Amino acid sequence: MKTLVLDSLDDLPEAAQAVIEALGGRTVVAFRGEMGAGKTTLVSAILERLGSSDTVTSPTFALVNQYDTADGHPVYHFDFYRIDRLEEAYDFGYEEYFYSGNLCLVEWPEKIEELLPDDAMNVHIRVNGPAQRTIEID
Repeated sequence: MKTLVLDSLDDLPEAAQAVIEALGGRTVVAFRGEMGAGKTTLVSAILERLGSSDTVTSPTFALVNQYDTADGHPVYHFDFYRIDRLEEAYDFGYEEYFYSGNLCLVEWPEKIEELLPDDAMNVHIRVNGPAQRTIEID
């Protein structure tokens, strides 16, 4: 497990790089943290490090957004906050995304815990103060 303490948004590139380096062949990353912890902000920083020029927004209502990296590979960004039943994830075909071999960045994985691949990487974001966050990557 790797632990980083971010004192400001200026530390985001370092945290994004640490997540990318920790992937080790894994393609599903579960971002865990309370509302407002900075999950979408970290996802945005990861996509920026991967060379995406897309504007990252939370896919709260669409459930999934697709972004492209600099080399043209798709990255899927999920937000399961509004999921009430696992069937909703089945209905939109989550398996096609999770098992595509493409990077999948998942917010609110607690809502679909049993659907996550066994090798999914976890990124825990803890709020320490107005601007400070602790990020644990495992």
